[in-house]
Amino acid sequence: MTRRPDRHRSRYSRYAGGPDPLAPPVDLAEALDAIGEDVMAGYSPERAMQEFLRRGGRDQAGLDDLARRVQEKRRELLQRHNLDGTLQEVRELLDRAVLEERKQLARDIGMDDDDRSFREMQLENLVPSTAAAVSELSSYDWASSEARADYEKIKDLLGRELLDQRFAGMKQAMEGATDEDRERINEMLEDLNGLLEKHARDEDTPEDFDEFMAKHGEFFPENPQDIDELLDALAQRSAAAQRMLNSMTPEQREELMQLSEQAFGSPQLTEQLSRLDANLQAARPGEDWGGSEQFDGDQGLGLGDGTGALQDLADLDDLADQLAQSYAGARMDDVDLDKLARQLGDQAAVDARTLAELEKALRDTGYLKKDSSGQYRLSPKAMRQLGKALLKDVATRLSGRQGARDLRHAGAAGERSGATREWAFGDTEPWDIPRTVLNAVRRTASSMVEERGTSARPEVRLEIGDVEVTETEARTQAAVALLVDTSFSMAMDGRWVPMKRTALALHTLVRSRFRGDHLQLIGFGRHAEVMEIEQLTALDAFWQKGTNLHHALLLANRHFRKHPNAQPVLLIVTDGEPTSHLEPNGEVYFDYPPHPLTIAYSVRELDNAGRLGAQTTFFRLGDDPGLARFIDSMAKRVDGRVVAPELDDLGAAVVGSYLGSRGPRDRSGGGFGGGFGGWGGRGFWVDE
Repeated sequence: MTRRPDRHRSRYSRYAGGPDPLAPPVDLAEALDAIGEDVMAGYSPERAMQEFLRRGGRDQAGLDDLARRVQEKRRELLQRHNLDGTLQEVRELLDRAVLEERKQLARDIGMDDDDRSFREMQLENLVPSTAAAVSELSSYDWASSEARADYEKIKDLLGRELLDQRFAGMKQAMEGATDEDRERINEMLEDLNGLLEKHARDEDTPEDFDEFMAKHGEFFPENPQDIDELLDALAQRSAAAQRMLNSMTPEQREELMQLSEQAFGSPQLTEQLSRLDANLQAARPGEDWGGSEQFDGDQGLGLGDGTGALQDLADLDDLADQLAQSYAGARMDDVDLDKLARQLGDQAAVDARTLAELEKALRDTGYLKKDSSGQYRLSPKAMRQLGKALLKDVATRLSGRQGARDLRHAGAAGERSGATREWAFGDTEPWDIPRTVLNAVRRTASSMVEERGTSARPEVRLEIGDVEVTETEARTQAAVALLVDTSFSMAMDGRWVPMKRTALALHTLVRSRFRGDHLQLIGFGRHAEVMEIEQLTALDAFWQKGTNLHHALLLANRHFRKHPNAQPVLLIVTDGEPTSHLEPNGEVYFDYPPHPLTIAYSVRELDNAGRLGAQTTFFRLGDDPGLARFIDSMAKRVDGRVVAPELDDLGAAVVGSYLGSRGPRDRSGGGFGGGFGGWGGRGFWVDE
């Protein structure tokens, strides 16, 4: 069989058209966890996002890492190099030329002795200064052709280095240049200066630029598209050349200025370049023309390479400012990815682009929203996502400590009884899949019996009448009051963030899996306040004397009375005894140590909660013996429980107690942490 020739061949190469279209989307879960943690610690969402971008993630370099690498490269450039490269190379060529000339004078037996002596005296008495020696030898009649060639190399080197300072790559391009090439350079410089001076007078036209580029475009690999792009490229290089001169010692600078006059054996080049520098500085005064650096290394740089190094340093300084993100309105989009890739490599640019995509996703996908004052806040969408993550962590802790496994509670249908019935419109109970499929098979089989003699293959199709659902027992609704201590001692002792994480985890569980329950969050410091979860999560720690448990219990009991048909559940998280209460006139009374009246008011209101049937659990934070005795006595009054969890386990303890309160009560005292019972090994399911 003849193989048909390929009509189309594909060539594959690295994608270079922007972000990789096949790359996975950025993972916001880790970013939201970190941002949420910082917000709960008191940071604004904007600052928390910036802190995450600065730190980076587990597998993602952050701004601090990129900035560190920028500073390391900057330090390496300064510590490795010095600016003597051109002067050293000129000195080596000069020494070689003088040595070759002396050798020639010694072996030239036909030379007049007086002439030989005069030449030797000239060479012997050369001044120590390299520039002055080169200048002295400009009119010397070389006897050695090798020496003359080395001396001419000095002029050629200086010309190429001076051009390389202003036009990158010119040193290599002009190697071995002819007089005609040098004349073309002079012509280009003359035309360039004329164009820039015409632009300064605002007399140039786009056609002038196009004509210049058509004639001299080979000297500009950057391929500027207009006069402004040309000015930007030239001014940046020229300013770096000036900073290099500023970085030299006065002696080095003087030597170089004298040597410049020998470039290509004519002062014309130096004059044209000086004119160019003046035009560029007038056109772009904002460039850094006055800066300098301290180079301390052993590796000499020529004028062109030194100018390139100063450009690199300027790039690195720009990147340091961009990565610092410390100016008003800073965004990751400000980072110059091309410059970053050029200085630190492609992977650094990929890391920065990923951070930019993270920032954009956080802002554009609705996780951060601006409030009426223009400040960013975590949106409800972000709160739900963060709550899911916290709840998943709680589920892992509960499962690991209780030996329980995740169970799926479908909606609010209740507990399965084991019986099934035919589905009716409006039912929310889960389907019994085996019974449903069996009904469809039976119906299909009976229809085949009625249609005897048919040879068609039977098809089993579900119909509404086949569907059976599992019957469930009614689930008791709960009115839950979570009282969290917001006094300053909670923040001082590192309990502020665990308290908020606990509240958010419980809030997420109730809102997502137990929607029929009524949850109220109450923060109590000097006074108590009903809080929305967003308000509690963003609450700053502030110095406030007082732990007003009495006021918090008043609000909790009001919540219970508003839901008379629900099971009251009272959860109290605190690290101190009550030290303030509400007076009959509504004023807050504070005293430390706790006043007997404050204790009495708190006890009276706790008794009221007990009479309402509240299942009460105290979560005691801290090891103070007095606090332990007080809370134990309070719990006994209402047949409640006391849990003293570690901070990392606070969320699991509160959620576990809530789940336990929704099932049959267990007074055995077993369970999580030895502090509460009643959970009965029940689990819950969290969306991934």
